[in-house]
Amino acid sequence: MELGELDERKVTILNALIKNYMETGEPVGSRTISKLPDCKLSSATIRNEMCDLEEMGYLIQPHTSAGRIPSDKGYRFYVNEILEEKETEVSEFKELMIKRVDRMELVLKQMARLIASNTNYAAMISGPDFHQNKIKLIQLSRVEIHKLLVVTVVEGNIISNKIITVAEVLSDQDILNLNILLNTTLNGLPVNEINLGMIGKLKADAGKHHEVIDQILNEISEAVKADDEDLPIYTSGTTNFFKYPELADGEKASKLINTFEEKDKLKEILDDVNETANEEHDGIQVFIGDESPVPNMKDCSLVTANYDLGNGMRGTIGIVGPKRMDYEKVLHTIRTVMNQLDNTFKSERKDDTSDGGKE
Repeated sequence: MELGELDERKVTILNALIKNYMETGEPVGSRTISKLPDCKLSSATIRNEMCDLEEMGYLIQPHTSAGRIPSDKGYRFYVNEILEEKETEVSEFKELMIKRVDRMELVLKQMARLIASNTNYAAMISGPDFHQNKIKLIQLSRVEIHKLLVVTVVEGNIISNKIITVAEVLSDQDILNLNILLNTTLNGLPVNEINLGMIGKLKADAGKHHEVIDQILNEISEAVKADDEDLPIYTSGTTNFFKYPELADGEKASKLINTFEEKDKLKEILDDVNETANEEHDGIQVFIGDESPVPNMKDCSLVTANYDLGNGMRGTIGIVGPKRMDYEKVLHTIRTVMNQLDNTFKSERKDDTSDGGKE
């Protein structure tokens, strides 16, 4: 936050203008701000401060005689202030959140609808992505003389079963040795960290069975790739775009809705935002206008956050709306959803473990 550039008065006026513009969608004049209950400044003083804010790039005057609207820089300042505030208590719609359901798919669909309904913007949630999960077990078993069953188990107990055909005849001792080699080398390793050097060492250690090792690693890679490509993404609230004049234009609305209807485009969005993700602000990111990684969303703001269900199962929540979106409400909603989603699944797993212990 650029405290050195803006004094307290300018910050107060900028925040008041942004909040008023988010509510009305109309340019805001100095008289409007001067009439606010907590404002003790004259219209002339506010007008001078607004001129300074415009020169500094925080405000834009769309027409000579009109009031002013926030620029992307102004929105960025406002969002940064909210992000630095202490996180509020999670209570408002905790009761409306996730009911205990058996399938994660139903929970995530319900989440997307709830976010869209609560914010009046468009929402998307990706299902858990397992490609960063750690390998727990690789088990080779003979099916026929030249066929092996390859079972791969990763964190979250995601299992892949694949039968491969091998050219050589493997004895029981050969299969046991390969099981030991694979598990001692790969156990506890994230799938996406299996590199060429590691593969080369495994093949060298396998000696005459190096081709079998190559086949097994290819199958593991293909299984993970297939899971990644089939990553489910749930959306809701695309018709909310029509509630905002700046997005309701036929061509703009059509492009936005098409983006939400095409899974590949949504996956690209999530991949792009995850590349820039960091640990600050609970992993929440806000992309305003041209900051957006998506060309069709340059007139929008995109807010994303990563949820974590434990055992390496992670996904992304995204909310898309106009640049004048109610950032405070969106950030509160996304934090609440993220925390409740995490807590619900972690609690369910703990309960299941406890029940299993009693039985």
